[in-house]
Amino acid sequence: MTHTHIQEVIQQTGKIVLGKEHQIRLALACLLGRGHLLIEDLPGVGKTILAHVLARLLGLDFHRIQFTSDMLPADIIGVSIFDRTSSSFQFHPGPIFSQVILVDEINRATPKTQSALLEAMEERQVTTEGETRLLPEPFFVIATQNPSHQIGTFPLPESQLDRFLMRIELGYPDHAAERELLGGADRRDMITTLAPCMQPSDLLALQSEVPKIQVSDALIAYVQAIAEYTRRSPEYEAGLSPRATLALLRAARAWALIDGRNMVLPEDIQAVLPSVATHRLHRHSGTRMSHADAGAALIAAVPIP
Repeated sequence: MTHTHIQEVIQQTGKIVLGKEHQIRLALACLLGRGHLLIEDLPGVGKTILAHVLARLLGLDFHRIQFTSDMLPADIIGVSIFDRTSSSFQFHPGPIFSQVILVDEINRATPKTQSALLEAMEERQVTTEGETRLLPEPFFVIATQNPSHQIGTFPLPESQLDRFLMRIELGYPDHAAERELLGGADRRDMITTLAPCMQPSDLLALQSEVPKIQVSDALIAYVQAIAEYTRRSPEYEAGLSPRATLALLRAARAWALIDGRNMVLPEDIQAVLPSVATHRLHRHSGTRMSHADAGAALIAAVPIP
């Protein structure tokens, strides 16, 4: 697969999700980096539509799980049911056994149910009734989350947040995009007309290219400086972990691949930094900032070496 195919995915997605090219690129970089994506925003801004479009254009199996307060872990992983014919228990896989999982309103479920995703997201396998079962490849979780101040939500614990390579916000469309949206066809009807731009094997090949993207020693020092600033700054309760710095490099490599380059530039790190870092940082002041504003403040605080 070439740079042209990646751009075709971005272009086709942009015809459905209007005016959000940067967020589309971030979502694709997250997938190319073998990460999972958390989309946090108000209902009705296109979070679910974005997940549907990416799965269809990439030719991946797709399953949507609507999280509710009464959902149990077995509703996600699956359950064994006694089969009278064979006189044995047969495992019936849950919706987690798909290549793209849309976890809608993840913070509507209880922490016990949220934790059922932990092993799947980190190890790409699930263990139930003493048996480990591998998940398909590629495997990508897109979770949507309503703002935590809304009624009936359970905040995600830090261990769960850390499983997401990126967190993005879509926000309201601009005036021109909303005008086109109001005057155009139904977005869900448009999804059914889309043809895949890739196959799963093509995506796996692209994912294998990401670790090969070169990162200079100076840019590694830049990533270290960002992490050290968050660890020393009195603004944050705790700084970025080594896992977070590795995630930042992985996302920057994927961003460079999208642009058709074999080396990372400082602009690549800055482009993905807000989405990779801010959901892993907690401010002492307790004030809430958008991840874009928090990321911009972090970029301004740490000069490029």
